[in-house]
Amino acid sequence: MKISGVDIRPGNIIEYEGGIWRAVKIQHTQPGKGGAYMQVEMKNLIDGRKNNVRFRSAETVEKVRLDTTDFQFLFADGEDLTFMDKATYDQITLPRDLLGDAAAFLQDGMDVVMELYDERPISVQLPDTVEATIVEADAVVKGQTASSSYKPAILDNGVRVMVPPFISSGTKIVVDVYTQEYVRRAD
Repeated sequence: MKISGVDIRPGNIIEYEGGIWRAVKIQHTQPGKGGAYMQVEMKNLIDGRKNNVRFRSAETVEKVRLDTTDFQFLFADGEDLTFMDKATYDQITLPRDLLGDAAAFLQDGMDVVMELYDERPISVQLPDTVEATIVEADAVVKGQTASSSYKPAILDNGVRVMVPPFISSGTKIVVDVYTQEYVRRAD
């Protein structure tokens, strides 16, 4: 499926110069003169290379459709992550860096969606949000409550996030996996 270069969004898989790339970051730019363009930071899903490309609105790219399969995360062994196909019970081991920063949010038994290209695993999609527990949170500075100030906190998986002042250690919160931002307090 062809899409315009300015319609690329983070997470899109595109075919570019004979490779399969995932859009990691995008920035829409409208210079003072000349046409607008989309600056796209991409990561090659086969060999891990990164590339920055400018796409003008007139350019089109091929959006790749990947096969998706439901898997369950079993365990981590050093830099390797083991998943099980929920339909066939086949196990597959993938390197941790395939998931990037999201790997820190994997929990035993978590259901994930694996994307396959020509029967080969290319990426793993975690749920958009997960519950985590705050293990360390800074104290609230008196007088900073008038503005919406956030304070740093460390989750049980070691990830550092910014949380509202009323959140304290031991609180369960919901965190966005891909932006690593506080969403809300867990129920």
